[in-house]
Amino acid sequence: MSYTPMGDAAEQGLFDIARTLLQQPDMCALVNAVRLHINQTGLAEQVNLLLCHPHQPRVCFFSVDGQGEGIRYEDETVLANGPIRRVLSRPEALHCRYHEFTETWPQLGKLDLYPPFGHYTLLPLAAEGRIFGGCEFIRDVDRPWSEKEYSRLQSLTQIISVVAEHIQTRRVSSDNYALLCRERDDFRLLVAITNAVLSKLDLDELVSEISREIHTNFNIDSISIVLRSPRKGKLNIYSTHYVEKSAPISAQSELDEKGTLSERVFNSKEMLLLNLHHQEQHAPYERMLFDMWNNQIQTLCLFPLTYGDKMLGVLKLAQCEAHIFTAANLKLLRQIAERIAIAIDNALAWQEINRLKERLVDENLALTEQINNVSADFGEIIGRSDAMMTVMKQVEMVARSNSTVLILGETGTGKELIARAIHNLSHRNNRRMVKMNCAAMPAGLLESDLFGHERGAFTGASAQRIGRFELADHSTLFLDEVGDMPLDLQPKLLRVLQEQEFERLGSNKIIQTDVRLIAATNRNLKQMVADREFRSDLYYRLNVFPIFLPPLRERPEDIPLLVKAFTFKIARRLGRNIESIPADTLRILSKMEWPGNVRELENVIERAVLLTRGNVLQLSLSEMAFSDPAQSPPEEPETDIAREGEDEIQRIKRVLKECNGVIAGAKGAAQRLGVKRTTLLARMKRLGIDKDLC
Repeated sequence: MSYTPMGDAAEQGLFDIARTLLQQPDMCALVNAVRLHINQTGLAEQVNLLLCHPHQPRVCFFSVDGQGEGIRYEDETVLANGPIRRVLSRPEALHCRYHEFTETWPQLGKLDLYPPFGHYTLLPLAAEGRIFGGCEFIRDVDRPWSEKEYSRLQSLTQIISVVAEHIQTRRVSSDNYALLCRERDDFRLLVAITNAVLSKLDLDELVSEISREIHTNFNIDSISIVLRSPRKGKLNIYSTHYVEKSAPISAQSELDEKGTLSERVFNSKEMLLLNLHHQEQHAPYERMLFDMWNNQIQTLCLFPLTYGDKMLGVLKLAQCEAHIFTAANLKLLRQIAERIAIAIDNALAWQEINRLKERLVDENLALTEQINNVSADFGEIIGRSDAMMTVMKQVEMVARSNSTVLILGETGTGKELIARAIHNLSHRNNRRMVKMNCAAMPAGLLESDLFGHERGAFTGASAQRIGRFELADHSTLFLDEVGDMPLDLQPKLLRVLQEQEFERLGSNKIIQTDVRLIAATNRNLKQMVADREFRSDLYYRLNVFPIFLPPLRERPEDIPLLVKAFTFKIARRLGRNIESIPADTLRILSKMEWPGNVRELENVIERAVLLTRGNVLQLSLSEMAFSDPAQSPPEEPETDIAREGEDEIQRIKRVLKECNGVIAGAKGAAQRLGVKRTTLLARMKRLGIDKDLC
């Protein structure tokens, strides 16, 4: 390009133009300033800038309309294959008329960027020996530029080249600085969120902290953590919805995994970004989002929470407006999701450690309780009678199965001993049997003791507690006195037996358990079912394999064996030396009724050992208020006989009146009617009988 000497005035004019152009903030402003200059000087009516991308075949078009509003257009084909391509291959000016322009580049002629014109020229923009674009000057009239005008255009283009490169460099520096500032801010935010979530080990507190941080920093409306439930095919969702900024709504729910967006992310392990419309069919969670935000369009973004090779869950973000999920935000949220995955893995591990720790504590307490309550005589079963041999055969038959066993018998017959024998012969004997006496536990605490409770489930629940069913997982649970279980608790026991799952008090989390149940009672459950004191469905579920323990009076041949065993065991414990038991003592003990059964016999022997002086067992029947059954037969209780024409209501009222309203005891109405006190009370309640009005 030739240089034409100029006078001082011309040089001053170019200096003023250069100073004006250098003050322009961007390319469109630069074009507008050049347009004003060429309009004033009559050089041209329109000017456009074409800038080439340094690493891609892409050209950017800058211009202004008649009102001075900027026009920016960019593509990879039409502009790149237009006049600029010829200038890049041959760095010299290009001149043409409108019909030549449209014939050579018809695709450009179809764009609104080039309305009909008279004459056109394109001069290259160069810097440091490299052409980086071109400057188009357009005249409305078909009049080419004179040599003097063309020289002025060349000088002006040189200035435009310097200014355009300066604006590009400034823009790149500004972009780089903005990017650096954003990366710095993102790093600070990432560190802050990482520290916040990693400091939370409780899962509920962690989810709350995650929701607060993401909402505060990204203004996202709904944040959810989705984890797989212990129940197969189920998902647990921990959600926080900011419908009202000052009062977020937190919720936990369980739903089916099949057909959900979370299932897609679990399977693909890739981020999912999509827009939802309320007219479409959606899973329950997405439908709930539309209901919560009045059917506004929802943009959902789901990030996989992966730590190592483990897919822990899904971070689900919902927003009514899509502009939140920009490329920069998605990149940062992906990094945050990686930190959240680490925090969730820590929380789940801490939760499992706590569960195992609390389980160990509760197991130790339960086992200590059992050891303290187990009598030494339950080391083996004592008895050679036909009745006891039948029981032992039943024990051997049922022990290896997982069937529920119901042990029936009077108080003191050794039902717990039979339960322990079944457990010891089963394949579950590698773990301790867990036991519980339903009659010894207050009704209000029985449910908590059976199923456990969460912290804060009720007044006084200051810590989480593991229930007996959870302690007995893969073992045996012995429920003694199951007939005394409250009616309102029986359906929950039935559910565990049928489904092998339950929930702690104060929790909606389903806990799976593998427990073999052995129940025992001294009550007539069949009669209780008839009297509506015991659920029939639970009775049939318990009565899978009943074992009846005979009372001691029905196996008198076992009494001498039991007496000898008790005597030597108690004497050893008390530090006494008893070598023999008189035959008369054994004969008399064998003839007694023993209403308290084996437990009563043991108490009698312990008292005899305490009173014995010497090495021969001394038993004083008179001191123990015993009488020979052969000499004093037991008094038969008086039983009322229904009178002719008397229905059940009339009979109960008459007996109550005769007993002065007394229900229990030897002279009570229940004894007269031949039923238990609880049975009579249930009947009175059913028939609407008030004892005070009789």
